[in-house]
Amino acid sequence: MSNIPENRELFDSIINKATLKQDVYHNTYETFNQFKTGIKELVREFQNTEIQSKRAIPFEHKNRGEFEVELKFAGDILIFMMHTNIFEFSRDHEVMKMPYVQEDIERSYCGIINIYNFLGDSFKYKRINDVGYLIGRVFINKDMHYFIEGKREIGFLYQNFANAIMDEHAARNIIKSSIKYALNFDLLTPPYNEVKILSVYEIQTTLDNMKIKTGKRLGFKFQADHDEEDKTETID
Repeated sequence: MSNIPENRELFDSIINKATLKQDVYHNTYETFNQFKTGIKELVREFQNTEIQSKRAIPFEHKNRGEFEVELKFAGDILIFMMHTNIFEFSRDHEVMKMPYVQEDIERSYCGIINIYNFLGDSFKYKRINDVGYLIGRVFINKDMHYFIEGKREIGFLYQNFANAIMDEHAARNIIKSSIKYALNFDLLTPPYNEVKILSVYEIQTTLDNMKIKTGKRLGFKFQADHDEEDKTETID
């Protein structure tokens, strides 16, 4: 005796959920490729622009794999990383309270592209203990709508989940906002008490492998840069 009629509801649930996640994955992957394209275009524009500078200023990109791309400019590096899994927000998240999501709960399933800021010297000198910071993460759903949780202008500018649709223009603007944030997110002198002691091992180790961490806000509370400006923003 066939169990198909008995299990049809179960099978439909599997198919519907898998299809939804595949749709979101496809949109996220397409978005990530739009980021790659936008980065390449900015690099090409920079290289073709006659800029008067007494120093050679790097502005270049590197593909670090299918789901990761690097943009290096001046002394900073931005790394864009696409997560291959699909996520839903917790019930307490502000997104779940939005009419846009409440009208269709499937809109709450999103792919994620993380944007990290590192110091260029961390990679140049292979300082493996240095740290980078997550300055923004882009969420994309099945309808190609998006929003961003992030710092300062990144988080403030991209919170209209109900109306914001991802395309090459939007991706390019997010890249430029990330660059502007990184340029204004300066390296601060670490607190004296955190660097006043150095071990014999550390001083004998080459500079490339020193255990002293370097980061833009290492030793400081990340939110303390400007309490009102730098705190992580969420959807209104």
